[in-house]
Amino acid sequence: MQTLDPDLLRTFLAFAESGSLAHAATVVGRTPSAVTAQMQRLETVIGEALLAPSGRGRVLTPAGEDVVVQARKILDAHRDAWLSLKGARTDGRVSLGCTQDFADSTLPSLLQQFARAHPRVRLDLRVGRSKELVSQYDQGAVDVMIVMRQGGAVDEAAVLSEPMVWLCASPDVMPVDEHLPLAVLDPPCGFRSAAIDALEVSDRPYRIAATSPSLSGLRAAVRAGIAVTARTTRFVGDGVAIAPERLALPALPDAEFSLRLKRNAERAATTLADLLADGLSKTVALT
Repeated sequence: MQTLDPDLLRTFLAFAESGSLAHAATVVGRTPSAVTAQMQRLETVIGEALLAPSGRGRVLTPAGEDVVVQARKILDAHRDAWLSLKGARTDGRVSLGCTQDFADSTLPSLLQQFARAHPRVRLDLRVGRSKELVSQYDQGAVDVMIVMRQGGAVDEAAVLSEPMVWLCASPDVMPVDEHLPLAVLDPPCGFRSAAIDALEVSDRPYRIAATSPSLSGLRAAVRAGIAVTARTTRFVGDGVAIAPERLALPALPDAEFSLRLKRNAERAATTLADLLADGLSKTVALT
């Protein structure tokens, strides 16, 4: 009986979730040609074509759609087994610091997987702004950290890149004003800088209509229809939507987040960092 290599399945899912061989190559850390070779190997094992030409790209065949379902099941079982075998007898404490962007979206499900496999490990979860978390990390109070990237670091375990988008209360609430009302976090903030730079480069008049030291305050200002803001799609929901095209807002850069692991970290912290790098890269591909 043929066996299905988890590495091939991971690459296949990276393509299925992003729709691009180039994007899949970035997610799995391989070259586009290596990804293509992996897809061909998987098709050989399955015995059917999984991808079909579509314009300049590729799409999933009906067999490919079926493999997506099974690949998720296999990789979920593989990850659960790996976590359980590594974590059943592990104890101690792991301190995780992350921005609210992740704490409010995909982080809970990943932490649930970790806690289920590491019942004796105590999790110390710190949610805050990047500057505060970096300070705590530098002082040794945080083992694993997810923050907005300010440049490369030797202890970086992964880099997560997501498109920035303009957000507002709803397409019908935000009026077209001569000076665009903008809601931003207090400095320093990468999103604040990116939004202001984009508006100034495009010569779009704007005014700071609301500021806040926290994401909850920023969300309140946007939900009230006071202003637009710039975040990622993780901020969408609970009265916040992507800004309509009629506002003619300038393009924004991608937001980069850094997943960092403390040097000489304990095994539980290393396992958590690996789990987050794998799980968050998949959700980034979907955004």
